[in-house]
Amino acid sequence: MRIEPLGVEGAYAITPVQHPDSRGSFLEWYRADLFAEVTGHPVRLEQANTSVSARGTVRGVHFADTPPGQAKYVTCLRGAILDFVIDVRVGSPTFGQHRVVRLDDVHRRGVYLAEGLGHAICALEDHSTLLYLCSERYNPGAERAISPLDPDLQLELPFGRGELILSDKDAGAPALAELAAAGALPDYDSCVLWYSKLKTEGV
Repeated sequence: MRIEPLGVEGAYAITPVQHPDSRGSFLEWYRADLFAEVTGHPVRLEQANTSVSARGTVRGVHFADTPPGQAKYVTCLRGAILDFVIDVRVGSPTFGQHRVVRLDDVHRRGVYLAEGLGHAICALEDHSTLLYLCSERYNPGAERAISPLDPDLQLELPFGRGELILSDKDAGAPALAELAAAGALPDYDSCVLWYSKLKTEGV
């Protein structure tokens, strides 16, 4: 597999090698040893989630209070989605920037985003199915949301506003600037210390 940095610290795109034959195909979508060679630690697994989304569904922008935050390793089992990684860490050299990767059931790519980064997806097809490996269990008291429609984020959503499907929580989420003013965003230096701790402990 090929693991490539996305230009935002702690975010990577993962492209597996597929082995097709008359039966179908086989691939490794996660390898702890190869991942650790690049990041310095394997994925810490506390919870695994699956989401199934209709075309036009947007989930996010979500992040969790850090530390510990919640790192995610995401792949698409069916359909196609756009995966957005947003740097919401105050003090980061790429604060406010985002990267987007298409995940689908053809190329079978994955995305990893470290603790403190924001995450959103937009489903391009009906029944688009994602599998998430998460470093921490869901903690509703530490879960935060930013509006994916915040113009300051400049997310390139491929549908018109009237075609998008959002939860009430995401539709009513505050803008990035509002959370920054309230001191509710992750601190970059604290995140870097957390990443260093993971590398030291090897977990």
